[in-house]
Amino acid sequence: MATAEEINHLDTVNVHEAKTHLSRLLERVERGDEIVIARAGKPVAKLVPIHEIQRRRPLGKYKGQIWMSEDFDEPLPWQVFPGFPLE
Repeated sequence: MATAEEINHLDTVNVHEAKTHLSRLLERVERGDEIVIARAGKPVAKLVPIHEIQRRRPLGKYKGQIWMSEDFDEPLPWQVFPGFPLE
């Protein structure tokens, strides 16, 4: 079994070590490390940091700052697509 000091340097730990040193492993993950948890030497899971979820943008934040022409959704003239086959 790995010591607490060894846990700070391992990239793969067995299930027993993961349970024993979970707090230390989580501290490493918070710093950006990824830890593989193995059972009988076979990797079965990975501890990875969770990226912060972006907050939703408030509605109307850019009200009055964006302008759109009345014909923005009209078909483009054929000259915009030279060589493009017509239907």
